[in-house]
Amino acid sequence: MLGDDFEILLVNARHVKNVPGHKTDKRDSRWLVKLLLSGLLKGSFIPDRPFRELRDLARYKKKLTNQVAAEKNRFLKILEDANIKLSMVLSDVFGASGTKMINHILASDDYRPEELMQYVHGKVKASREDIKEALTGYVTPHHRFMMRTILGNIAKIESTISEIEVHLDAVLEPYKLEKELLETIPGVGPDVAIGIIAEISTDMEHFPDQKHLASWAGMSPGSNESAGKNKSGRTTYGNKYLRGFLAEGGWAAARTKNTYFSSKYKSLVGRRGKRRAIIAVGHKILIAAYFIIKDKVEFKELGEEYLNNFRRDKLIEYYKKQIKRLDPEIESDSEVAA
Repeated sequence: MLGDDFEILLVNARHVKNVPGHKTDKRDSRWLVKLLLSGLLKGSFIPDRPFRELRDLARYKKKLTNQVAAEKNRFLKILEDANIKLSMVLSDVFGASGTKMINHILASDDYRPEELMQYVHGKVKASREDIKEALTGYVTPHHRFMMRTILGNIAKIESTISEIEVHLDAVLEPYKLEKELLETIPGVGPDVAIGIIAEISTDMEHFPDQKHLASWAGMSPGSNESAGKNKSGRTTYGNKYLRGFLAEGGWAAARTKNTYFSSKYKSLVGRRGKRRAIIAVGHKILIAAYFIIKDKVEFKELGEEYLNNFRRDKLIEYYKKQIKRLDPEIESDSEVAA
């Protein structure tokens, strides 16, 4: 029997993996004992119960939101099977104009494209001829049954999401300040802010510094060097849920105007690609979130020109050193200019 004075240590299995090819339960046990006695085992981060419950809610809401998106894509596929191309003329098929058109199609056994033109909002950019052509199709009873079924399922999921949001508001009340501060970060909306709080909690004492947090989240560049050569810079394995929330915030931040994050994205996307650029922006968001939660301060916008000025200052210092190396007698900026 175990006494009262004992501690359970939860360790990442990737950190205690035994030698491949020599694995049995007994050898694993002996290996874990050796690591523990040597002080080489480090406990994983386990948030308190309120944050674990908040995690369940945030993750489930995101799961349901993804299901709604999948159902909408399935609905568009049914429309296209009926030769209706609403997605080509409307930016949001499930907006005001699109919803009215769909309801009319479902209510009428024999609709006419001309009848649907009355629902086109004045702000729709597509021409009326293109919209009429996109609405010309052949809708069968099977299509109508599938569309009604999918719309009903979307309504049920959205109702569940609404219930979760009401419960989330109550659970988030003690962390309202941190949520509002996180929302000052460009690209970070309510869902992303809730996701960050749920995954890393509001106690930054669990992480020695911001770099440790980024590595734990799997947002840091990998390090694989051999013989003086960097072989790979792939990001490390980490919290996939937090990574998803940060990527969502990264996409939103990349579309903002006159911000440091949008400038960072533009500087990377051309040579590193969209996905890597978004991960880099998400990494910056996580670093900002660490200090915002720790110090309880709002986000300080550096501006779009910060990155360019930073590079310019580094280039100036570099060329100064090169000139100094070529001609040690030059000591001042005025002499360089002369």
